[in-house]
Amino acid sequence: MPLKTIPPLSRRTLLRTLGSGAALGGLTGCGVPAAYVRPGDRAAVDLSSTDQRLNWANWPLYIDTDDERPSRRPTLEAFEKRTGISVEYVEEINDNDEFFGKISPALMNRRPTGRDLIVISDWMSARFVRLGWVQEMDRARQPNVTRYLDPQLRSPVFDPGRAFTVPWQSGITGIAYNRRRTGREIRQVSDLWASDLKGRVTLLSGMDEAFALLMQGNGVDITRWTADDFHTVCDQVEKQVKTGQIRRFTGNDYIKDLSSGDVLACQAYSGDVIQLRADDPDIEFVVPEEGAELWAESLTIPNLARHKANAERLVDYYYDPEVAAELAAWVNYVCPVPAAREVLASAGDAESAALAENPLIFPDKEMRSRLAIARDVASDERVEFGRRWNHIAGL
Repeated sequence: MPLKTIPPLSRRTLLRTLGSGAALGGLTGCGVPAAYVRPGDRAAVDLSSTDQRLNWANWPLYIDTDDERPSRRPTLEAFEKRTGISVEYVEEINDNDEFFGKISPALMNRRPTGRDLIVISDWMSARFVRLGWVQEMDRARQPNVTRYLDPQLRSPVFDPGRAFTVPWQSGITGIAYNRRRTGREIRQVSDLWASDLKGRVTLLSGMDEAFALLMQGNGVDITRWTADDFHTVCDQVEKQVKTGQIRRFTGNDYIKDLSSGDVLACQAYSGDVIQLRADDPDIEFVVPEEGAELWAESLTIPNLARHKANAERLVDYYYDPEVAAELAAWVNYVCPVPAAREVLASAGDAESAALAENPLIFPDKEMRSRLAIARDVASDERVEFGRRWNHIAGL
């Protein structure tokens, strides 16, 4: 059966305020020890061998569904049939900080969250790893992860070797623009500041989503950026706000602005542009010459999960290239299983073949050379940096 692409609605919502995450980040940065959980206190008795189920919290519209019956999730149903494990799948994550606020009281107080598996952005995963709120996965149960995980995603600064996190989907933060309306190509971050784009440029509102690409425009190695690098970017953005170059700061609503022509160029996510191009082929996505940020949203097992082995088994199932290909054909983000490309290429239909050749799903070597994973904002930096960025962005 040929794999089909169903253009999903955008669901990568953005950080708008520091919220409860900032409050906790400030406490831990001041040395308050209560939030940190030591390795020996993270595991509960695992019921997986006798209780064939697990609870999985994910974002909306972030898994394949059936064309005719959207309530069905084919890859998940296949896992249940193959393993006998029943999965309670809940689309309850709409914002990283909102979800953080929901489950942090339990994790801080050494209580189970009621979830065996969650999907959060890597900058939030970094916070969980630092706080000791997630469990190390048993790679002996995950041969597919060991074999097929994208080498470029294997060892982020916050989780060397991916001991605690496994990418669910990945993506690129770059620049989207309407080539017909601009009448020229955009190739560099500095092109956003061209005079003919004045008042028709948007940046992402969330600090964690926005800063890395802007630093790359300054030639910064975002795997090891400094406070000076951050404040330099803020100075530049503040200047562009004052001169009227930047129309506004956005969440995913940049999609509407770009489609209508109100905006000519903006910070954007690769997966969104694949969707936009289906309706308007003049919209382009560019990885700037200076580079772009490669990010991931990752599967993690929170402390005191009661079905850890079942969760590890499900994670590994999605790293089977056949399964990863089916998922990639639906969500259209960067697939963390490069071997899925060959599955799509050999599927025998034009649609799957086109997906296999799409560098925004399977980046080629040249594009990969310009992608980097940013180091996260540390807890002792978050309140100060967040306060400055939010002031500039009007949050």
